[in-house]
Amino acid sequence: MGDSMEQAHDAIHEATHARQHGDAGARNVAVLVSVLAAMLALAGVGEKSAQNSYLTYHIAASDDWSFYQAKNVRALMRGTEADILESLPNATDPAVQGKIKTARDYEARMRDDAKAGDGMKQLTDKAHQDEAAREIAFHRYHWLELVVGALEIAIVLASVSVVTRIRSLAIGAGAIGIVAAVCGLAVAAGAL
Repeated sequence: MGDSMEQAHDAIHEATHARQHGDAGARNVAVLVSVLAAMLALAGVGEKSAQNSYLTYHIAASDDWSFYQAKNVRALMRGTEADILESLPNATDPAVQGKIKTARDYEARMRDDAKAGDGMKQLTDKAHQDEAAREIAFHRYHWLELVVGALEIAIVLASVSVVTRIRSLAIGAGAIGIVAAVCGLAVAAGAL
């Protein structure tokens, strides 16, 4: 994005120089480049925000699944403990039955703990929500990446139009800028 901003600055400088020599078209292109550069800056901010959201949700989902795995191991250990205790010859002894019940209760709490909200069932739901939010953020990032690229191309075309005095390049730059702006607004509104 830094090179595009330099090109925008150079185009504005060229347009200012041309304006001093009476070239009104260059002044219009300078305004176009300024508008495109402003849109590029806004799209760049949106792109970084979407990228940060993607990474945040990606890490959250990864954490949820890691916590899920840890809970699963603990549940399996307690379930195995209860199975072993149940297979003992003195499994009907009240003390052993108490240990079996404690182990089974712990295993059940690891699998589903609505009260604390961090059982395996709850972690699965949370991880799926984080994954869905991550995919939305990635989709937004991808679209804003395209918008930024289109705006950079539009700035280059507008800059070249000042130097070459080919008006169709400026018109093309404006058209690309309009399409990029519409796409950027659609992404911001959640329509894309």
